[in-house]
Amino acid sequence: MKQSRRHFLKSVSMLAASTAMPLSAFSFSSTNKLKVALVGTGVRGTSFWGKRLNENYSKILEFVGLCDINPGRLEYGRKYIGVSCPTFTDFEKMIKETSPDLVIVTTKDSTHHEFIIKGLDMGCDVLTEKPLTIDETKAQAIIDAERRSRKKLIVGFNYRWTPYTTKIKELLAKNTIGELRSVDFHWYLNTYHGASYFRRWHGLRQEGGTLWVHKATHHFDLLNWWIDSDPAEVFAYGDLEYYGENGPFRGDKCRTCEHKKECKFYWDITKSKRSMDLYVKNEKHDGYIRDNCLFRKEINIYDKMSAQVKYKNKVVLNYSLTTYSPYEGWRVTLNGTKGSIEAWLDIPYMKNVSIDQAEKHKQEMDQTGKEEAEFEPIIVQKLWENHETVKVKVEKSGHGGGDKRLQDKIFMHPDETDPYDRAAGLRDGIMSILIGIAARKSIESGEPIKIAELTTMEPRVKRL
Repeated sequence: MKQSRRHFLKSVSMLAASTAMPLSAFSFSSTNKLKVALVGTGVRGTSFWGKRLNENYSKILEFVGLCDINPGRLEYGRKYIGVSCPTFTDFEKMIKETSPDLVIVTTKDSTHHEFIIKGLDMGCDVLTEKPLTIDETKAQAIIDAERRSRKKLIVGFNYRWTPYTTKIKELLAKNTIGELRSVDFHWYLNTYHGASYFRRWHGLRQEGGTLWVHKATHHFDLLNWWIDSDPAEVFAYGDLEYYGENGPFRGDKCRTCEHKKECKFYWDITKSKRSMDLYVKNEKHDGYIRDNCLFRKEINIYDKMSAQVKYKNKVVLNYSLTTYSPYEGWRVTLNGTKGSIEAWLDIPYMKNVSIDQAEKHKQEMDQTGKEEAEFEPIIVQKLWENHETVKVKVEKSGHGGGDKRLQDKIFMHPDETDPYDRAAGLRDGIMSILIGIAARKSIESGEPIKIAELTTMEPRVKRL
């Protein structure tokens, strides 16, 4: 048991390897298991960082506390996760009374910095969901907190860990297309998943930093990892032209809306027992409405986004994010001196299949991993040669299999060397959000934004 816990602590230290601080061993308490405290008992907190940890790694860790501003969600979360630890609405009280080794932050994006900083300052190592935070001021405060605390911070990026994205990294590392020069990356959110962001708190930039930060941080981290360099300068366009006040009508919320029959975006939350138990039954405590109207006038984020990013190693990225596509998927072309790599996932007409878009998102979020694996192509086209199709065995559940691989690396295989450098620490978290933050600033100013001017963390030509 002690050896397992030692391996876990070592692996967390390895995951934090991208920080600017020298690493040291985690502190050991007198117990055999790692003591974990979770703040934020929403869907992601109670499922991936709650129930899944408790079911799969209970020999190594134990939950000593759960925290949330909503006492109803807290009690539901404790039952859903399957633990008997105490619950708190006061974060500092939880830390003082439970003395956790590791704090997991899965709160609203705008509050990530608050709990990260308090956790570090109170002597805990911290694991946070993406994005790290939503603006450069909060980002700098986190950088300062990790430096003075000398504790560790991990960002839970999972897309790096999927077999498909890892294969692209492998091809690049083998110099398959020579020296990388440019990348075209386009992500399409459908009218089920994409619309859901505008229905939730994510539709307010003061809460989620816009989708430039909340959603695109996933993509920018993946791109930073593939490109193997840090971003240097960003120029962007963006607008809100489809959701928000652009809607033909609006209501209070879907449950009570008079436009149910005519609104193609009507979502019946009552058909989801989990959403009813977690959110609707607990609205009385904090007023959070999960099935808000996505045409409400207070929405102030972008629904179409495009950016050019210049990297320190001179690679140029062309990026776009669409939030009202008829399907959900992505495509990328990586151009090098010897050829190109083309890859895509979930573009329906590429396989001549029809996909239920609501079911697709449900499958992606599923953590069971019970579905049969499929094969997806990656096209390698070298100059003056015929193209080669590389077939990759992929999964659909748990964000393409990335969720379980991320956690398995931490808890089950900490000593195995990772040739693809998928560990994500403070630098990775900072550089991924700074692209989105710079994009917002570029849209507002009409000028390119230099990454080095946003925080004290200087971009590097090559990731270390």
